[in-house]
Amino acid sequence: MSHDQHDRQDPQEQFRTPDEQTGGRQSAPGKTWQMPDAPDHGEESYRGTGRLTGRRAVVTGGDSGIGRAVTLAFAREGADVLITYLPEEKADAEESARLVRDAGRTAVTVAGDIREEAHCQEVIRRAVDELGGLDILVNNAAHQMSQAGGITDISTEQFDRVLKTNLYAMFWLCKAAVPHLAPGATIINTASIQAYQPSPDLLDYATTKAGIVNFTKGLAQNLADQGIRVNCVAPGPVWTPLIPATMPREKVESFGADVPLGRAGQPAELAPAYVFFASQESSYVTGEVLGVTGGKPLA
Repeated sequence: MSHDQHDRQDPQEQFRTPDEQTGGRQSAPGKTWQMPDAPDHGEESYRGTGRLTGRRAVVTGGDSGIGRAVTLAFAREGADVLITYLPEEKADAEESARLVRDAGRTAVTVAGDIREEAHCQEVIRRAVDELGGLDILVNNAAHQMSQAGGITDISTEQFDRVLKTNLYAMFWLCKAAVPHLAPGATIINTASIQAYQPSPDLLDYATTKAGIVNFTKGLAQNLADQGIRVNCVAPGPVWTPLIPATMPREKVESFGADVPLGRAGQPAELAPAYVFFASQESSYVTGEVLGVTGGKPLA
C-alpha cells in the first residue's frame, strides 16, 4: 500500500531499520545512484498542496540526500528551484532537476565549489536572473569526514574544507542573497544534532554545526526589521550518500540504531520541516531550531 506524508503510520516501521540497510562503499562526497539501498526522497510519497506557489528558491547541495528531498518538496509545493552541486555530482543533480521539472516547475542547476566566495555570488546572481528573483535560501550543502583518532587525525586541509563548506559558504550566500530578499522571504540553514551532542570522530563537523545554530539565531535578529525570517533544521542520523562515503563500515551498518525510534531517518522525512519554515505558516517563527532526530534530544 502506498502512503503520502499525510497518512498515519508507525514511525518505527515506516522505513528500513539499520540491519536492513546497505550503503555500499564509495568515496566522498558520495553518489545516490551508487547506493544499493538508495534513500527515499519522497519520489513516490510527497504530495504538495500549493504552499509555496510562485516562490523562487536556492537549495545548496540539492543533488542528493536532504537537499534532493527539499528540492522535490519545494517543487511539488509550487516553487521554482536552483540547485547547486559539485561537478562530480552531475548525474545526481540532473535527477533532482528532472524531479522539479516533472512537477511542472523551473529547475536551474549550477555546478561549482561553494568554498569560493565568487561562486556563491554567482549562484545568487543566476537565481535572480533565471528564476526572476529569490524568496527562499536553503543552506544545506555540507562536508564531513569521520576521524577515529580525533583531533590528531584532522589535517589542516580537512579542517579548512569543512569550515569553508559548512560555515563560510553559508555566510557568503546569505550576504549575497539579502539585498534581493523582500519582506516575507526566508533563509533556512541545516545544522545537526552534532551541534548539541558532538561525536569525537566528527569534531570539526560538529563545530561548524554549532556555529550554524548560533549564526541562525543572530542573523534572525539582524534581519527581523526587514521582514526576513531565518530558521534552522537540525537533523539526527539521516540516510544519505554522505554516510557510506565518510564513515567506517561498522558505523554504517549500525547507523541510526541508537535513537529512540530505532532507525535512521530518510530525507523524505526532513522535507516537511523545510517546507514549514519556507511557507507563510511559520510567519511568527524566526531564530528557531527544529530538531528532526528520531527522538534523540538536542540538548
